[in-house]
Amino acid sequence: MRYLALAVSALLALPSPAHAWGKTGHRVVGAIAEPLLTPSARAGVRGILGVETMAEASNWPDFMRADPEPYWQRQSTPWHYVTVPKGKSYPQVMPPAEGDAVTALRRFTAIVRDRHAPLAERQAALRFVIHIIGDLHQPLHAGNGTDKGGNEVSVTFFGKPTNLHSVWDSGLIDDEQLSYSELATWLAARIAPADRRAWASTDPAVWIAESTALRDHIYPTDPALSYAYVYQNKARVEQRLEMGGVRLADYLNALFWPDRKRR
Repeated sequence: MRYLALAVSALLALPSPAHAWGKTGHRVVGAIAEPLLTPSARAGVRGILGVETMAEASNWPDFMRADPEPYWQRQSTPWHYVTVPKGKSYPQVMPPAEGDAVTALRRFTAIVRDRHAPLAERQAALRFVIHIIGDLHQPLHAGNGTDKGGNEVSVTFFGKPTNLHSVWDSGLIDDEQLSYSELATWLAARIAPADRRAWASTDPAVWIAESTALRDHIYPTDPALSYAYVYQNKARVEQRLEMGGVRLADYLNALFWPDRKRR
């Protein structure tokens, strides 16, 4: 895969709509995670990304979906979500033939670990790892298989026509009118040591189970969403961003654990 050539061609393409946490949400997850990295993980990330921060890297897979190449228009599309019908768990559901976020995370993790892989491929893989972990903490990225993760659920948000997925990707976050760095700073300050211990998990099945449990409670009875819906879900959104940041750090700390390099 000629990642560098694809990246250059993407600069000429129009930006694509948000397909996961919006830009702010993904950056918040990356910004929360970065200070929680161990020295080994920090060195590993810097060795691959250079001066590019995790917040900056976090939106690259969505940005690249504007590239007209079939790899980005078709092949990579399923890597941003999983499908788990109501009443099921992810381990009970076989991933589709084209793969999903979990199979992609596994594959890109292997590329990041491969020190013989070309740097450009490891960079792309690490950006995907950062992005996918954020995606799996957005409850509608564990879709129920009936409405494309809420994309087919029409609502209005403060009078503007949209869909439920978009409200969770960006509407609830952008309603705060904060920059990603402001929001990340506020949320990170709230994460207590007890939270980090309680949330510690590098298992995507755990993250997905949380997302599906939350997903089944966020569908509104009234499609006209405004202050009441924000009030009901603000804390939920913020906690998922916090948990995504903690889990991203945990995952990378395990990935770059020094003993692993000697195996």
